[in-house]
Amino acid sequence: MKLRVKKGSTPSSKYQYPYKFLSLYLTAMKILVVDDEADVQPLFIQRFRKEIKNNEIEFTFAQSGEEALNVLHEAHSEIVLILSDINMPGMSGLELLTHIRHDFHNPPPPPVVMMITAYGDEENHRQAMENGADDFLTKPLDFNLLKEKLKTFGE
Repeated sequence: MKLRVKKGSTPSSKYQYPYKFLSLYLTAMKILVVDDEADVQPLFIQRFRKEIKNNEIEFTFAQSGEEALNVLHEAHSEIVLILSDINMPGMSGLELLTHIRHDFHNPPPPPVVMMITAYGDEENHRQAMENGADDFLTKPLDFNLLKEKLKTFGE
């Protein structure tokens, strides 16, 4: 792909890069989504297809707290945001949150953690925030709201 120089400029001037050329070099925000429901992965891929195509967001999916910890042990420095369901078989999202806050604070900064639940009760919200959650979302997810939160997070 050719670079275009603004008319009347010198080689040391700013170049105008085509958007697609730049997108090859931009780093996507890496997000880990933890949910035991099988339909979560295709739903996120469908709802964020534009952002994925533009290399703005890259998702990794885990279907349990244990699987999420394995992903984090391999790539914790790359994951900047975790979206985790609270109610999962085995390790709950709240237990996962405790592990994340205890085990993955170094090197800083620790990942941002947003907890997701189908039960929007005050007790889940209180426990999530006490355990170090950065935000709390309820199902069914409002993907427009989530995209707005991700935009402010990325700034």
